This record gives sequence, C-alpha cells and structure tokens, in this order.
Amino acid sequence: MSTANVTVIDHPLVQHKLTLMRQKDAPTALFRELLREISLLLLYEVARDLPTVMKEIETPLEKMQSPVLGGKKLCLISILRAGDGLLQGMLDLIPSARVGHVGLYRDPETLEAIEYYFKVPHSLGERLCIVVDPMLATAHSSIAAVERVKAAGARRLKFVCLLAAPEGIEAFNAAHPDVPMYTAAIDRELNDHGYILPGLGDAGDRIFGTK
Repeated sequence: MSTANVTVIDHPLVQHKLTLMRQKDAPTALFRELLREISLLLLYEVARDLPTVMKEIETPLEKMQSPVLGGKKLCLISILRAGDGLLQGMLDLIPSARVGHVGLYRDPETLEAIEYYFKVPHSLGERLCIVVDPMLATAHSSIAAVERVKAAGARRLKFVCLLAAPEGIEAFNAAHPDVPMYTAAIDRELNDHGYILPGLGDAGDRIFGTK
C-alpha cells in the first residue's frame, strides 16, 4: 500500500481525542463533541494552502495591507449521514463555506455504494471541494461520491476522514490518484464485514445514537 497521497494528521490533540472516541463506553454526546473538535483540527491542516489576497484595512493605529482568503468560497461536501459529524466542526472554522451532500448507502451483500441523494452548490469548478466522511473502509462510498462530485464539475478536490484502512486507501488511490487524502489514523485492516479494525465501530450509529 502506498501512502504517498495520504497525510496523517498526528497532532497530539487529534490523537488524544481520537483515543477517547475509540473507547466503546464513550457516550453519544461525548463522541459527537469530540468528532466536532477533531474536525476543526483536521480542517486547519487541510486548508493550509488556501489562496489569499491582500486587502487594505485600518487598525486602531494605522492602515495596512493584510491577507484575507481569496477566490470562490470553498465547498464542504458531506457523504451522508456520518459525514455530517465532520461537517459541523468544519463550519465552525469556516462558516462562509458552501455545503453539498451526497447520500449513499452500502449494499450489505456487495458492499457497493448506492446513491439516493445528491445536492451541491453551483460553480464547483471554481471552488476547492473538500469531501468528508469519518471512515474510509472499503472506500466504495467515497470513490462513488468523488466520482459524482467530479461529474458535477469539480476540478480541485481533497478527501478528509477520521480513520482509514489500508484496503480503502489502496482502492481510493487507484480510483482517484489526483485527490489527496487526509486522516487522523491508518488502522490495521478490515474485517469480513467491511469494518475497520481496531476502529471505533459504526461512526454514524455512534454520532446519532442509533443501532
């Protein structure tokens, strides 16, 4: 497995919060809060190369040229439903971002992604599009979501997840070698049901308190 296209964000705060989330007895409210906090820290790194332009402002003492974000507002695209857990924290950091949603579910037999919803902002080709989903397991859903976002016109994309499996990284890289990935951890493997090991369970169920 090549990780040349993967950035592991190993900041101590990210790793500490991830450890708390992995614990099976972490309550829903805490899990959700930690995910929101981690998503903000992940986006901080993902957005490191956002373009800026100079703007004249006036401080209490004098005028100056100072940098502000340039170009079209970036677009955060959540893979439903678990992606919304990452989305909320990212919007705390960049509240002006545009938001899109891709609804996919995994066929329990084939593990393939089936689309049931797609809604994204206009002018995707002029925006940086950041696709988010907490888990990159088989990567079927993520690959399909990025395919649909590209078909809608996106040219600059990044993919962000909380956990990734080696199998998912390999499949995603094969399908989208032009899309850099960011994650907090690369775990050991997938089990026979397509869950990441050691993982943290089903992210959607743990975010929303469902079974």
